[in-house]
Amino acid sequence: MDERFDAIVVGSGPSGCAAAYVMAKGGLNVLMIDRGTVPGAKNIIGGVLYSKVLNDLFPNFWEEDCVERYIDRRIISFVTEDSAVSMDFKSGKFSQPPYNGFTVLRAKFDKWFVGKAEEAGAMFVPGMRVDDLLWEGDRVAGIKVGDEAMPADVVIAADGVNSLLAQKAKLRGELQAHHVATGVKEVIELPREVIEERFGLSGDEGMANEYTGWCTQGVAGGAFLYTNKESLSLGLVCNIADLRKSGKRPADMIEEFKQHPAIRNLVRGGKIAEYSAHLIPEGGLDMQPKLYTNGMMVVGDAAGFVSVTGLTLEGANFAIASGIAAAETVKLAKERGDYSAASLAHYESLLNQSFVLQDFKTYKGAPQFLENHRMYSLYPNLVASMAEGIFRVDGLPKKKVMKVMREALKKNKVSYLDLLKDGLQGARAI
Repeated sequence: MDERFDAIVVGSGPSGCAAAYVMAKGGLNVLMIDRGTVPGAKNIIGGVLYSKVLNDLFPNFWEEDCVERYIDRRIISFVTEDSAVSMDFKSGKFSQPPYNGFTVLRAKFDKWFVGKAEEAGAMFVPGMRVDDLLWEGDRVAGIKVGDEAMPADVVIAADGVNSLLAQKAKLRGELQAHHVATGVKEVIELPREVIEERFGLSGDEGMANEYTGWCTQGVAGGAFLYTNKESLSLGLVCNIADLRKSGKRPADMIEEFKQHPAIRNLVRGGKIAEYSAHLIPEGGLDMQPKLYTNGMMVVGDAAGFVSVTGLTLEGANFAIASGIAAAETVKLAKERGDYSAASLAHYESLLNQSFVLQDFKTYKGAPQFLENHRMYSLYPNLVASMAEGIFRVDGLPKKKVMKVMREALKKNKVSYLDLLKDGLQGARAI
């Protein structure tokens, strides 16, 4: 290409689209490319998009049929091989605009978001793989696609967790296995009326259920089940280092999970419409790369912006916020005529001022806490043993709850010392 762009965005996920939209709306000449043949072709999300950041960009965006159901019910379940103990939260505050979050299907959502960037004036080119960065001295000055050079004042790398561009710019090294999880997901089609009856929903109400324990068969991670309008999103997230040691296959694990007593009737009669797998960054601050260099910034999953706390799994809102911050930085750099690292450091300043880096600092201990294997075996079994002891009616005299608890601790070989240590670590982490 002879044309020089103000910015080239590599990747059309939420972070890339947000960056392209904000820059194009600000009058910049923007190219956004993606190796997928259509928007969302290779992009995956477990299911929940928290809506505050996106609503600031597009007020009442949910009215444009780009999302599935708003989430006003959250469930966290501790799972053993044959039981589940759940904490169930439903709030009317989450069922009124502006909604707290939505389930999404990326094929529909990404097409909508790319369309918004194009309407603002960005050029989108799918089916294009970036092979290398274009350099002018020590500054990134564009990209290379095959033998073709595409020059730009700034490159924004939104190319996912295993960002080759971040590596080529020496902003990070190889990924560490314990910092990354593999997520597998099935989209299971069911009629809308069946979903609403089965989950006690009406209209566009939705439910998100996260699971820990037997669902990952001892591997650090968890499972999820989210309701869409006419389908369910069911999946597992497993730490790669742990998964490698276990020798287990996620495809087998998800099939076994579907037969669990707490799951099988929820997915009964459904038709698998989609199966996908994806890498998820979960190392927090410990895995985040340097976020900028001369002529380039890193956003979204490429920057490790997925927050895993054990209570929530958030990524899309961080991605969108980072894309906006990168775009605002490019706009300021253009005004200055300065695309050096010193100028682009404004990007990190914006992230530090926002919830993005503040949240990662708040939960900096969560990734280490979640490496504790008692979270995935002993404690779910302990909770289930206590529930069984409380609710079983067998003709014998009842026991006080504290005695039931002591017997459950003894049965599951959980020491008071471990319970105290893990409780303190968890309190510090989350």
